[in-house]
Amino acid sequence: MNRILPVLTLLLPFYTFAQKKLPIVNAGANQAKIYEQDNAVSNWYINPKIKPDVFTTGKFTKSKSIKFKTDIDSIVFNISPGQKKEFIVLLNGKDSCLTQITAPVLKNFSKVSPEIHDSIPFFVNKYNTNFLPVVFNGTDSLLLNFDSGANDIDLTNAALEKKVKSKPKLYNTDYGIKIGNHTYKSKIYDIELAGNETDGLLGWDIFDGMIVALDYDQNRMMVHSTMPKQILQDKQYTRFKITYIKNKPFIESEISQSGVKNKSLFFFDLGYQRTAMLDNDLLREMRFPTEKMEVIKKVIMHGARGNEVPVTTVKLQSLKIGNFELKNVPAQVMEQNKPMPGVNVHYLGTDILKRFNTVFDFQNDVIYLKPNHLYDVAYADQKI
Repeated sequence: MNRILPVLTLLLPFYTFAQKKLPIVNAGANQAKIYEQDNAVSNWYINPKIKPDVFTTGKFTKSKSIKFKTDIDSIVFNISPGQKKEFIVLLNGKDSCLTQITAPVLKNFSKVSPEIHDSIPFFVNKYNTNFLPVVFNGTDSLLLNFDSGANDIDLTNAALEKKVKSKPKLYNTDYGIKIGNHTYKSKIYDIELAGNETDGLLGWDIFDGMIVALDYDQNRMMVHSTMPKQILQDKQYTRFKITYIKNKPFIESEISQSGVKNKSLFFFDLGYQRTAMLDNDLLREMRFPTEKMEVIKKVIMHGARGNEVPVTTVKLQSLKIGNFELKNVPAQVMEQNKPMPGVNVHYLGTDILKRFNTVFDFQNDVIYLKPNHLYDVAYADQKI
């Protein structure tokens, strides 16, 4: 019996797969790609040692299509929020890799008791960096850049070395982040750079399922578990549907030059300090007349990892966000080292977004915008 047992143990994983009748995807190499809707592509490393090996999608609000593609095979399926799909990747005909695609559950804290209505000091500095005070792990007072393009909490290496006394374990441990009167939980990641004068990034998803209002007139961030009536009744707000791509919020906007108009989704990126960043590949695809845009300057910018991003600043005749039209906007055109590899999208940055008091409704996936006292201030790159 002892001699038979190891054989039975070896057969057990295959027996389990057969019982579940999981689909099999063949692979001749350990590299694959995962394709989501809206042209989002993620690279995937096939690892037989991790079972299950889990890929978690970003937030989305209704069923969508996912394609998992190896060098020789593929599988396509629909997945809804809160669901998971499992299949086996058979690597080189011998190594079975149990793989799982998981879609996060939609969050909604409108029923919590007592209700949360919190007010936090919130500022934008001369570098167009949004920031607010937080207390990390009950001990460390930090200033974090509220970045709608980030997830979780990212602390700069400088802050981790000089300001954070609690010495957190990175990547896998949840820590308390006190924001106003409420404490949230998040994993901690390290980055090289954040917004000027800040210690790191505060990602939007820490507030998922809540309402977050940014008031640049009063220098306050308000966090609510239920939508205040005064926001819904304020006719000055314009409503925009949020589309999530790779767990980042997008709204529709329009650019125009020399009579040519292009409407598309723009990444709503409070972590980007300039006006708008235009994707050169998307401009070519939409036949936008970039040759007619006046060049203001060319510079090298740096991403959160310290990577170099060559950027040309041009004069964009018109940028429309809903019915709000901004003219002669000094926009940036990126040609390589894109912040979101594999996705051709334009960006809206803080030099534009600070001009609007903003409400993120992460329960109904809507953004509300209302012009504030910064609406007509000069742009950072405005040509004199």
